[in-house]
Amino acid sequence: MRKAVYAIIGLGIVAVIVIGLVQSSSKSDRPSGQLVSRAPSAAETKRALEGAPPPLASLHKRANTLIPGGKSRYKSELAALKGHPTVVNLWASWCGPCRLEFPVFQQQAVHFGRQVAFLGVDSGDNHGNASSFLNQFPVTYPSVEDGGERVAQELGLRGLPGTAYYNANGKLVYLHQGGYSQDSDLSRDIRRYLGV
Repeated sequence: MRKAVYAIIGLGIVAVIVIGLVQSSSKSDRPSGQLVSRAPSAAETKRALEGAPPPLASLHKRANTLIPGGKSRYKSELAALKGHPTVVNLWASWCGPCRLEFPVFQQQAVHFGRQVAFLGVDSGDNHGNASSFLNQFPVTYPSVEDGGERVAQELGLRGLPGTAYYNANGKLVYLHQGGYSQDSDLSRDIRRYLGV
């Protein structure tokens, strides 16, 4: 009986080792959990955004920057975008799901960049950490710094990330709670709620 138990335990250990080796060989060489930026190249981005209307071109000129000012600055940025549908992504460098969805925003902000305004809100974050994160994952739009998370509170978000959709009249038409894991999901919501 004891030999049978040892044999079963031995087989179990071998099975765990084999499964581990198979899984590790199918993964890439990058460390587990490390994200990879999916930002289009500078040439692709320039080509895709060329000819954007002036308010959107103004966002592109301030790409990847952090703008101080909190909720009041957020409201003035939105007011300047009236006349254009707008996607606002609320994020923070410390937020795991935010980090996972950022590559999706890198792609879709370029894809829709001539039709839709994109704006970020860096919520409850440290300026240095947020800057380092944006250096790793550059986007074609600026983010308003909102250390007190007042924008998220006003929108009624229950944690990060979140994405707010405003129509061309500046009216909030949809609030997505949680992250986007696929380009197609974000693209679908942009088309559905902003009609582009």
